[in-house]
Amino acid sequence: MSFTPIIEYIDEQFERYLHDESGLNRRHIIDNRVHCCFYFINPSSHGLKPLDISFMKAVHHKVNIVPVLAKADTLTKKEVLNLKRKIMDQIDEYGINIYPLPDCDSDEDDDYKEQCRQLKEAVPFAVVGSSESFEVNGKKVRGRRYPWGVVEVENPDHCDFIKLRTMLITHMQDLQEVTQEIHYENFRAEKLAGGKVVKQRTSRSGVQQPEATDREQALMEKEAELRQMKEMLAKMQAEMAAQKTGNSPVSNHQPRQNGEVKSQNV
Repeated sequence: MSFTPIIEYIDEQFERYLHDESGLNRRHIIDNRVHCCFYFINPSSHGLKPLDISFMKAVHHKVNIVPVLAKADTLTKKEVLNLKRKIMDQIDEYGINIYPLPDCDSDEDDDYKEQCRQLKEAVPFAVVGSSESFEVNGKKVRGRRYPWGVVEVENPDHCDFIKLRTMLITHMQDLQEVTQEIHYENFRAEKLAGGKVVKQRTSRSGVQQPEATDREQALMEKEAELRQMKEMLAKMQAEMAAQKTGNSPVSNHQPRQNGEVKSQNV
């Protein structure tokens, strides 16, 4: 498969994180896991091609997929809306799990709720890319020049680039949490099961998540025990270091009647 190197790279980052997590120095783990995958869809294909479907089904349990409609300036606004609707229908038809934008809490302000609504409606995000800048109405903008005018990359009336960027910035923490709680745990369970198929359960985001096996449960208990022992050892070392530097516990000294000093620990 042409996308095999991508899957191997995602798995390599999971493998590296699992190795570091299993070591003793867990506080300084560098997280290089892939938290988001922008999948660009060809606007001239009139929907998802078999290759698009095969790739997304191969990685949707490994990474958060965000579908993006590329070269949106080659389509009219009506064509963009129709193509978006068709792509989402195909995603539902083939059971592809894309990244689900989280719902807003009831106590969120109205502006944030409206922003979330617009982001959800924009999926798949129709974007325009360009490395050139032009002057439009006295302002320098990045875009693409045509005989009839300039398509501005950062103009929400021209494309969804601003919405895509807002989604990534606003929901970065949630993307990381879904990676940790769903995709990484999926990979970890498969590794602990020796590559065998593990029973899945559905998470809050609708993505399948493996149930803990007996072996995994035993390992988790062992890890908790090891973590407790490390904390006790660190506490003992801190106390020994304090005694060496003379930082013994604070004492109140009260004179006895015979002139001796009685020490009482606080």
